[in-house]
Amino acid sequence: MYALCEHFAKQNAYHAASSERESNDNSATLNDMRLPSHPQSATTRVPPDPSRALEIIDGMRLSKAVFAALELDVFEMLEGAPHTAAACAERLGLNADALERLLNACAAAGVLVKADGRYSNTELASVYIRRSSPATLAGYMLYANRVTWRLWEHLEDAVREGTPRWSQTFSAQEGIFDHFFASEDAKEVFLSGMHGMGMLSSPSIAASFDLSGHRAAADLGGGTGHLVAAICERYPSIEGIVFDLPGVAPVTRARLAAAGFNGRVRVEEGDFFRDPLPAADLYCLGRILHDWSEAKIRSLLGKIHTALPEGGAILLAELLLDEEKTAPLSGLLQSLNMLACTEGKERSLAEYRALLESEGFRDVQGHVTGGPVDAVYARRA
Repeated sequence: MYALCEHFAKQNAYHAASSERESNDNSATLNDMRLPSHPQSATTRVPPDPSRALEIIDGMRLSKAVFAALELDVFEMLEGAPHTAAACAERLGLNADALERLLNACAAAGVLVKADGRYSNTELASVYIRRSSPATLAGYMLYANRVTWRLWEHLEDAVREGTPRWSQTFSAQEGIFDHFFASEDAKEVFLSGMHGMGMLSSPSIAASFDLSGHRAAADLGGGTGHLVAAICERYPSIEGIVFDLPGVAPVTRARLAAAGFNGRVRVEEGDFFRDPLPAADLYCLGRILHDWSEAKIRSLLGKIHTALPEGGAILLAELLLDEEKTAPLSGLLQSLNMLACTEGKERSLAEYRALLESEGFRDVQGHVTGGPVDAVYARRA
């Protein structure tokens, strides 16, 4: 900002000096050409503060700086003991001057602390960015850096055509879920990201409505089981089921065992579009519907409605847009992300209500949690 002001000050000084020289050399001519002067109006328009525009420019740089530090294992190295930039560079095999710039940027961003020339993690970095933290969001960040960042390079084309950018970006016809499970590393990054986000959001989803009347909750496409685990923790009488693809199930079982839910939550393998659903009187869909087209959503909701017993219900965990679709910003950006990555989009409560009611559900309720996702609950008509 200072540099911008300095630039304008120099520019104005240059023009002022030029005007003075021209005035001395050509005063007669200028007097003939001078326009009548007008007093400055009290309603002269003041230019808007440019700070927000400058923040938008820096937004991309900030994300990429933190993603780069994560990819380079900076946060793992700085956990437990502070180090100088030179020591970090030597151990990580990086250029010392370049790494110092990256570390300083991360310190300014609030994810590192610099004291006496040494760097260490802030609590934010230790809990949410360090890969080995139980609550880490590193998987989500790594996927953003390796995949969605590249897809967003073609956002203009996505807006022109209304389709995701997989084939354009990766020169293949694969879709988002093919990429998720293309390798063990890709699967681990994806599931770790979803788990970290779920650990932040699932307790508030489980608390959004009174679920005490249900006997069995089946989380379809439940990943690591964080949502159904949160429900079972809040309602000890509910039996939990995680229903996901065979390639996901071993990760799910390991996560549930580590969290102490082995006896309370069972894992069943299958594809919720193709295979019979496990028996339950509450079906949960956590960040599932926003991935798919309206036709596929209707098909899945109809299948769930048919499988539910009388008095059964459905619980959605999705980020709700307001009715004008101008907030929240996180939801609107996620909807653009869905455009670049999937067939889906984010929706308002009214839109989810219309979809649910069209497939036989009633008493549709929404709850804005204030967290990463919101909750929608509806009963089988």
